[in-house]
Amino acid sequence: MERFVDEALVLSTLDYGEADRLVTLLTREHGKLTAFAAGARKSKRRFAGALEPFMRLRVQLVETRGSTVRLDSADIEAGYYSARQDLSLIARALYAVELCRELTRDHEPHPELFALLEEYLGRLDAKEAGPTSLLAFELSALAHAGLMPRFDACTLCDGPPGEQPRFDQTHGGAVCEPCSGRARDAVAIPPALLSGLRALQEGQRTPLPPELRARARGLLNIFIAHHLGRRLKSVDFMAQVGLD
Repeated sequence: MERFVDEALVLSTLDYGEADRLVTLLTREHGKLTAFAAGARKSKRRFAGALEPFMRLRVQLVETRGSTVRLDSADIEAGYYSARQDLSLIARALYAVELCRELTRDHEPHPELFALLEEYLGRLDAKEAGPTSLLAFELSALAHAGLMPRFDACTLCDGPPGEQPRFDQTHGGAVCEPCSGRARDAVAIPPALLSGLRALQEGQRTPLPPELRARARGLLNIFIAHHLGRRLKSVDFMAQVGLD
């Protein structure tokens, strides 16, 4: 059994048995891993509050015969404690880690996605990530996962979206009016929303006004749910907190 050390972000945890815990990690070099932490719920010394969502850790892991690895130790490198004091920041962080968990497969390295999530959590902790930044994070995460929605042209004819564009999650993005008959689920969207999302994809960080931001949030929720086959649980939590 090989023992290795890696950097990791905690995506989620699940209590197992009376004292153990299963921890889903996004590691820098080994991708998403499910780690078995024996006695994690009883031992205050071994893991000392490290096994909580969106902690950044240095972990010592051991490969086992199955797909699950064994977690031998975890040292906290960043707890993002300032973000944990604000419910809106907690909601955004939980959404970000759940999205990364669902977009990735076990044991497939995603160093760019790790860096993206690490950077976003750091910005949340420093109170430097406004509401629009979550949309930018999502678009980048989708791009790293090979699920980039298209906003620059019609996904069906490759022509310009036009003055009355639509969005269709099934076809993966914008649909022009002439092609809308071939996109049964397409919904009309303002041209300004299309250009705003395209600008975020291109790396611009100009904040979207609240109305467009709410529309963008709805579009991405539908798009992500379509490709994942389910709605992310943290979407409902963000709605409860009052975030668009």
